[in-house]
Amino acid sequence: MRSLRAFAISMTIALFAYAASYAYLRGQYVERWKKDGHDYVIFPANPIFIYYFYRPAALVDGALTGMRFHIGPHEE
Repeated sequence: MRSLRAFAISMTIALFAYAASYAYLRGQYVERWKKDGHDYVIFPANPIFIYYFYRPAALVDGALTGMRFHIGPHEE
């Protein structure tokens, strides 16, 4: 029973850390694209694993808030 409780606590802490780190990334990398006037979270193009790591959170965020996402800067 203790190991199940420890696992649940560990997973809760990991989920909180993931959500907090995504919230930080989202807050730091928002850009308004002049072409369409919408805000986008700009994921760094390199290293690409950051995009894949936060993709689940981005899908939920986009569904809840309508935020849009882009890898690398927009090119005019």
